[in-house]
Amino acid sequence: ATACGLATLAEISKPGFFEALGRKSHRLVQGLEQAARDAGVPLCGDSEGGMFGFFLLDQLPQNYGQVMQSDNARFNAFFHGMLSQGVYFAPALYEAGFVSAAHSDADIDATIAAARTVFKTL
Repeated sequence: ATACGLATLAEISKPGFFEALGRKSHRLVQGLEQAARDAGVPLCGDSEGGMFGFFLLDQLPQNYGQVMQSDNARFNAFFHGMLSQGVYFAPALYEAGFVSAAHSDADIDATIAAARTVFKTL
C-alpha cells in the first residue's frame, strides 16, 4: 500500500498532471453535451479536475428544485444504454463521475461515440 501511495504521489507531482486530467474531463462533458444536442436530448454538464457531472436539463441547475426537474426515467434509459455499449456510469442520476489519468483520448472518444448512439434512442 505504501509503494502504491508513493507511486501515485510521484505521478500526480509531474508537471501538467492536473491540467491534463481537467482537459480530459472537460472534453468528455463537451462531447456528451454535443452528442445529446445532436439527438435533441437536453443535457448540461460541468467538470472540475477529474470530476464531472451532468443533468438531463437545458441548463445547469442552481438549486434543489431545479435539480429535481432532471428526467430520471430518461437517465435510467441512458445508463442502461451506455452499459449495453460497454460504458459504465454511476447508476444514480445525481452522482459524480470521475476521469482518471489512465483514461486515454481513445477512451473518451469511445465514450462519446457510445453516448451518441444511445442518445438517438432516447
